[in-house]
Amino acid sequence: MTEKEKFMYEALKEAKKAEAKREVPIGAVIVEDGKIIARGHNLKESKNSALQHAEIIAIEKASKKKKNWRLNNCELYVTLEPCNMCTGAILQSRIQKIYIGTMDEQYGYCGSVLNLPKNYNLGIEPTIETGILENECKAILLNFFKHIRNKKKNDKNTKE
Repeated sequence: MTEKEKFMYEALKEAKKAEAKREVPIGAVIVEDGKIIARGHNLKESKNSALQHAEIIAIEKASKKKKNWRLNNCELYVTLEPCNMCTGAILQSRIQKIYIGTMDEQYGYCGSVLNLPKNYNLGIEPTIETGILENECKAILLNFFKHIRNKKKNDKNTKE
């Protein structure tokens, strides 16, 4: 197992925590010098906040731990390509490397919908690598949404 896979498995553990809370299963970890310094998973539903994305939570925790909003020497591992809000936060926090499990053709801003890091004039252009444990990262999301669709279908059939 590569180091990248090891850290993406840790992000997948976070995604499973979100799934257990009936949240969209997305997880993130921030790594500095080969060590995880922060973790996060989606909490939008349980916190009733559109801001509670895995990446934002991990960035806030890392900033508190470092006592600095600049995460210059850090890497982000995230199971799903970040949205525009999260990509903006990643750029603002100066994270150097972004490792993505699977891409998000609908909301992804690191190459799918738009490649914000390549179009942003912050003086930093983080390295982006995609497809790390892609099958595993994609599967947890597909299974989650399949379960929701089946539940809605069963609930509808029960009411009829």
